[in-house]
Amino acid sequence: MDNQTNTVNDSDLVRRILAGEYQLYEVIVRRYNQRLYRVARSIVQNREEAEDVVQDTYARAFEHFSQFEGRALLSTWLTRIAVNEARKRMRERGRRKAIDATLSRIPALTRAPPTPENDRLAEETRAILENAIDQLPEGHRSVFVMRSLEDMSIAATAQCLDMSQEVVKIRMFRACRMLRRILQDKFHAASIDAFQFLGERCDRMTMSVMHRISAYSRRAVGSESEP
Repeated sequence: MDNQTNTVNDSDLVRRILAGEYQLYEVIVRRYNQRLYRVARSIVQNREEAEDVVQDTYARAFEHFSQFEGRALLSTWLTRIAVNEARKRMRERGRRKAIDATLSRIPALTRAPPTPENDRLAEETRAILENAIDQLPEGHRSVFVMRSLEDMSIAATAQCLDMSQEVVKIRMFRACRMLRRILQDKFHAASIDAFQFLGERCDRMTMSVMHRISAYSRRAVGSESEP
């Protein structure tokens, strides 16, 4: 996709995709890969399963794209689908927990100058941060990832997780308090780039999704051409 296509807003992308420009779905996939992966992983706590959730989310969203009415942001609509897919997997595994939520901020973490030693420290720090987030109760993890890592609003977080905004505020406060205890004395410098989903992994996910979308599109076009 060229840079000009990448700047097209979501509403125009939806309109053009529904008009038959199915290849533009790749722009949406790349635009929201990391957010959906982070949200899914916060629920299922497994990288490979989170990737499966994201793929299923995009496939399900494409199949029901005509049902997107624009009353919510496309990002919110996709996130809700991802949350539902992840929760479904948790139910199937028999480990579903109630989803909670909260408001606050993790203390700012500084990034050290790029050197091999600092890069190694940053990688170790990311691992510590991911592990600390994984120790939060499921609902707290989901809210923390949405609010702190993805910078989603209180309203959007509440809408995606089917809870009140007041619960989001309370649970986020509790999540940050728990994280401060978990992280205390464990690191001095860190990166907020936890749960990264970029580069080769993003490309692999995008290619897999677009392959599924292409097959679906061919079936859709074939059914329309039948007498």
